[in-house]
Amino acid sequence: MPANPRFRRVVRIGPVQVGTYYDGRGQEKHTAVCTAPRCGFSNDYDSRTAAELAARTHRCRVR
Repeated sequence: MPANPRFRRVVRIGPVQVGTYYDGRGQEKHTAVCTAPRCGFSNDYDSRTAAELAARTHRCRVR
């Protein structure tokens, strides 16, 4: 079964979007994804605070 998470509580902090979803085991997860072209930053976190901190401190290395 392919993963197709439904994101909720999506906020944008600079070029990074933070969203909350439930994983395949029913646990709440949080993700931070940079929307800048050719950046490629994305990561999953167990807490919303950690995801928002990553979004606030992210710096794109794209030139």
